[in-house]
Amino acid sequence: QVRPVESGGGLVQAGGSLRLSCAASGRTFTTTAMGWFRQAPGKEREFVAAITWSGSNTYYSDSVKGRFTVSGDKNTVYLQMNSLTPDDTALYYCAASTLTYRIGSYYQTPRTYGYWGQGTQVTVSS
Repeated sequence: QVRPVESGGGLVQAGGSLRLSCAASGRTFTTTAMGWFRQAPGKEREFVAAITWSGSNTYYSDSVKGRFTVSGDKNTVYLQMNSLTPDDTALYYCAASTLTYRIGSYYQTPRTYGYWGQGTQVTVSS
């Protein structure tokens, strides 16, 4: 079992920044990657960013590339979010995977992740 817990969400003006944290506990040594996803009201959960421990590869959705940065280790993962816009408003989830893939795009799929946090709300005002 791996237990991710998100923090750092809040209300910010457009153009501002926030840093989300994800503290993982339990059998974190079994994880191969951590991902960030978000879900806005009435929309499906979407991939934001991921980091793998083998090769320290990072992946981003096109909508956040160049603005968000994922970093960290097996115990704590961060999502630095800059140049925020109202479209970034959502509930942000951290998730842990214990699966290994050679194809990076697999880490952009929710089904890759077996352990999820409860989410932290990010609201960007215009």
